[in-house]
Amino acid sequence: MLHKQYTPQYTHWQLRRFSRLFAAGGVFAYPTESVYGLGCDPANEEAVLRLLRLKQRDPAKGLILIASDGEQLEPWIALRHSQDLKKISQQQSRPTTWLVPASKQAPWWITGEHKRIAVRITHFAPVVQLCETVDGALVSTSANRAGHPAQRSGVMVKKAFGNQLDTILWGGTGGVAQPSEIRDLYSGEVVRSG
Repeated sequence: MLHKQYTPQYTHWQLRRFSRLFAAGGVFAYPTESVYGLGCDPANEEAVLRLLRLKQRDPAKGLILIASDGEQLEPWIALRHSQDLKKISQQQSRPTTWLVPASKQAPWWITGEHKRIAVRITHFAPVVQLCETVDGALVSTSANRAGHPAQRSGVMVKKAFGNQLDTILWGGTGGVAQPSEIRDLYSGEVVRSG
């Protein structure tokens, strides 16, 4: 596993607390490249369903998984070629979420009604830190109620969700103006412009 060099965003104590919260099925908000995201352990059905209820999102739509490296995504994806992992791992000019075939182990509460799964390998230091702390992918969906604008600060997330989240991981976003582009790995089709 390649380790990225970065200046830590969170303290050791904060990461230990986050690790316990993640393992216990907590739902949290955290800064991403462009907006605050809502997250939880993607393998925890109860946590994901709670997140979907808070967001008022239709489970059939599916969710994005974010990871700091390809190994963290391997249980979730079924790539056609070995070089495909390298392609989705490369840093792009903008954050890019890839639609790839879902593995047989990828549960419905992540894929929704789709045979593909949306995944992003991040190079944004705070999220890299969180993924490496739990040695796995996180659910990543914008911190807003369905149909409302995405929140760009922890203060706005607190205002929108009150005490319904288990924690807000405070910090600045990466300053990217738009949410990640969503692109099909094999057809090249852009599903959402970034």
